[in-house]
Amino acid sequence: MKDNTPMDSRQKDILMSAWQAFSAYGFRKTSMDDIARSAGISRPALYLHYKNKVDIYRSLAQFYYDGAVVDFAEALTQDGPVGEILGEAFLAKSGEIVASMLTSPHGHELLDTKQTNATDVAEAGEARLAEILTNWLNEQAAAERITLPAPADDVARISLASVKSLMQVADSHDGFMCDVRTLGRLIGDGLS
Repeated sequence: MKDNTPMDSRQKDILMSAWQAFSAYGFRKTSMDDIARSAGISRPALYLHYKNKVDIYRSLAQFYYDGAVVDFAEALTQDGPVGEILGEAFLAKSGEIVASMLTSPHGHELLDTKQTNATDVAEAGEARLAEILTNWLNEQAAAERITLPAPADDVARISLASVKSLMQVADSHDGFMCDVRTLGRLIGDGLS
C-alpha cells in the first residue's frame, strides 16, 4: 500500500473503519476522531499510519483497485458464455466497496471525492483493469470465441467506462448488479 509495502492488519482495520465512517457520515463530515474511534485506536495512533483523511481515502482507493484487479482477473478465467463471463467479471471488479457505496446515502459524495482526491490512483487502477481486459479480449479473439470490431484496448476502455457510468447513475445496488450483468451480455453478444 504505502511506499509499496504490504498493508498490515492495523492499516486494513483502519481503512475498513474509515470506510464505515465515510459511508455513514459522508467524507466531509467524517473526522479523524470518528475514524480513530471506529477503529478502536487513539487519534495520535491513527496519525502514525495516516496523515489526514485524504491520505486515508487515497489508501482506500488503492486498496479497492488492488483487490479489484485480482478479482477481475480471476473472474475472467471462468468458463461459460462470453457475456456471462464479462458480466460476472464486471461485478467482481466492483466488489464490496462499490456495494456499500451504492447503499450509502453519501454514495455520490464518495464518488465525487474519488474524482477530487484520488484521481491519479483511479486512473492507474483503471489502466490496470483495462490492460487485463485487453489481454483477455485478445486471447478470446485468438481462440475465435469473439470477433473484435475495434482494437481490443478500445473495446476494453469503452466497456469499463460503461460499467463506471452505470455505477454513477445506479439508484440501488441490486439495480446496478442487474444492469452490469445485462451490459456484459450485450457486449458478449456483440462480440460473439
